[in-house]
Amino acid sequence: MDASPQLRRVTPAFGELREAAAQLERDIAAGPIVPHVASQEIRDYLSSRYDFTQPRPLDNVIADVEEMLRKWQVHVTHPRYFGLFNPSVTIASVVADALVAMYNPQLATLRTSPAANEIERHTLAWLAGKFGLPGHTAANFTSGGAEANSSAVLVALAHAFPEYRDRGLVGLKKSPAIYLTGGAHHGFLKTARMAGLGSRGLRTVAVDGDLRMNVADLERKISEDSKNGFVPFLVIATAGTTAAGVIDPLPEVARFCRSQNLWFHVDAAWGGAAVISPLLKRHLAGISEADSITCDAHKWFSVPMGAGMFFCRHPEAISQAFESDISFMPEKTAGALDPYSSTMQWSRRFIGLKFFLGLAERGESGYAELIEHQARMGDVLRQALLRAGWRIVNNTPLPLVCFTRYGLDTSKFLKTLYDRQIAWMSEVSLDGGLPVLRASITSFRTTEQDIEWVVREMSKIL
Repeated sequence: MDASPQLRRVTPAFGELREAAAQLERDIAAGPIVPHVASQEIRDYLSSRYDFTQPRPLDNVIADVEEMLRKWQVHVTHPRYFGLFNPSVTIASVVADALVAMYNPQLATLRTSPAANEIERHTLAWLAGKFGLPGHTAANFTSGGAEANSSAVLVALAHAFPEYRDRGLVGLKKSPAIYLTGGAHHGFLKTARMAGLGSRGLRTVAVDGDLRMNVADLERKISEDSKNGFVPFLVIATAGTTAAGVIDPLPEVARFCRSQNLWFHVDAAWGGAAVISPLLKRHLAGISEADSITCDAHKWFSVPMGAGMFFCRHPEAISQAFESDISFMPEKTAGALDPYSSTMQWSRRFIGLKFFLGLAERGESGYAELIEHQARMGDVLRQALLRAGWRIVNNTPLPLVCFTRYGLDTSKFLKTLYDRQIAWMSEVSLDGGLPVLRASITSFRTTEQDIEWVVREMSKIL
C-alpha cells in the first residue's frame, strides 16, 4: 500500500519524535532517579502559574510540564530503577501512542475502526498461540492487569453460575469462592468486593518453602469449604508474583482444576512475557491449560502504560458475561464480537498499537533478546549481592531479587540509597516475615556495569 501525500508529510514529524525520545533516554540515564520534593511545593507552583483564567502559549506550557516531569517524579525508565514493574519503553511504542492520539480511533465496534481492531486481534492471536491456547481463544486489550483479572472473575462467575447474569449473587443458594495464595495480586480483593463476593469470597491457600501454591492445601480448603456453605468455582495461580517473582506450580494446579471442574486462571501480568523466550518459557509449562490468562504489555513487553491483555479459551463464557445489544450502536459484523459487547470497556482507546509497533520493529527474536537480557541482569545482581555478603531470600528464574543481611534496617537503608541517587528499590515482607529489600530489573537498558556499581555503592552505606 503506497503512502498518501498526507502520510508522507506526517512521517518526518515522527522521525523527530523518535530522536527526541532517544535523547530523553540519554538524559534520564545520566541524571537523578529520585526527586526531593514535597507535594505542597508542586501544589504551590501550579497554583501560582495555572489558574486557567488566561490562555498561555502551548509551546511554553509543554516546556513547563516537561520540566516538572523531569524534576518531580521517580524516573522509572532509568537503568538503575530496580523497582516495581514499570519498564523502560521502546521508542516504537512511544511513536504508536502519539499516532493513536492523532487519529483517536474508537474501538467499541468493528465497523467504526476495522483497521485498529484487526491489528489488535492479529497481535493477540500471535501471543495466544505462544501461550498454547486454541485458535478460537477470545482476547482483548485492557487498561491494565486489574481490568484483565476482573474480567476473569466475572467471566468465570457467568460460566459457573448461569443465574448470576440476571439475578446476581442473591440468586445463588451458596457463596462462590475463589482460591489464591497470599502472594497473588491484591487487586483481586477489589474485584471480589466489586463483584459482590466480598473479602470472604477470597480463600487464601498456603504456600511451600519457595512461596509457591501448596496444591495439597488447595485440595483441603476446597473440600472443607464445600461442606461449609461455599461453592468453589475459580482457582488463581500467579506466574511471577509482585513481591518475589514466584511462579506457582501451573501443571499441578491445572490438573487439579480439571479434576474438580474449576475455572483455572493464570495471572501472568509480568511473567507471561517469558513465554516468547526459548530460555525461559519452560518455567511457564502448564499455562496452556488455563481457562483464562492475564498478561500486561506495559510490564515486561516494555510499552507505555496502560496495556493489559485478557485471554479466554471459552468465547461463549465471554458472551455470557458481557454481551450487549444496543440500538444506537452500529450494526454488528457477522461472525464477530464487537468489543463493547465482549469486554468490560465501552469506549476504548487503540491500546494495542504500541505493542504491535514494537513487535513489528524488533520481531519475536528481538523481543526475546530484551527479555533474556533482563533475566541475565537478574542473575548478575544475585551473584554480585552474594559476593558482597548479602543473603538472597527468594527463589525465581525471573529477574526479581529479594535480599537482606543480619541487622539491616531496610527503611533507613533505602532512604540513604535514594538520597545518594544510587538506585531505586523497595522493601517487602515475604509470607509475614521481616522486611527485606526487593530489586527487580525492569529496564532493557540496565547493564552489568550499572549493577556492579550499585552493589559497590550499597556496601559503602553499611
